Amino acid sequence: MEGKTALILGVANRWSLAYAIAQAFQREGARLLLTYQGERLRKTVEELGASLGSSESPARVFECDVTRDEDLARLTETLATEDRLDAVVHSIAFANQADLARPFIETSRDGYLLAQNVSAYSMVAVARAVAPKMTNGGAILTLTYLGSTRVITNYNVMGVAKAALEAAVRYLAADLGPQNIRVNAISAGPVKTAAARGIKDFSKVLEAVEAHAPMRRNVTPGEVADLAAFLASDLGRGVTGDVLFCDAGYHIMGL
Repeated sequence: MEGKTALILGVANRWSLAYAIAQAFQREGARLLLTYQGERLRKTVEELGASLGSSESPARVFECDVTRDEDLARLTETLATEDRLDAVVHSIAFANQADLARPFIETSRDGYLLAQNVSAYSMVAVARAVAPKMTNGGAILTLTYLGSTRVITNYNVMGVAKAALEAAVRYLAADLGPQNIRVNAISAGPVKTAAARGIKDFSKVLEAVEAHAPMRRNVTPGEVADLAAFLASDLGRGVTGDVLFCDAGYHIMGL
């Protein structure tokens, strides 16, 4: 990825998959742009940005709330100062804690729409904002999970949002393919992130994967990040509209 510029949305802390991906991109030579949501996260992301670049050229950091059209318009304006954009990572998802803790059938209308807006529609909005700057083509990536196609206890409304996200990947790939922009999703196995702690009994999910995956273990953030680096680089130039699994093979297993 030497000479490429990558925008990563969703770096919240050192334990997030987005941060692991940013590290992998930096290792492979990419210049990084990072976003944060709200003043509360600004200092943390700025510190992470400083660690992801050289002292002369730290990662560029700016605010973007993907649920606000004005922020997305500002994102387009901010990117105007860049020569070009080669890769974009969408690592953003959210659902109300209450909607993850109760049966899916009890999901509120507002909770359903919130999960869809933040977790799925934002991918469409971000792609529309960044595509004009991807003048040499490139790659847009997002993160999904097996709960999009199988019922995972306590994943609930987020599973439905991830299903919509994966469908969006396919439609965006068809729209942006003529511009040589590839769009893919990584379906990562469960990883101990701050966001994952919001899922009830998450430790049991980790235990189940370790017990039944072909490799008899869970994946690491670094393994997910390396797959992202492959997809964002020229090595993945023939792959688009796909969901690639990085879960130690758990998704292939039946009863």
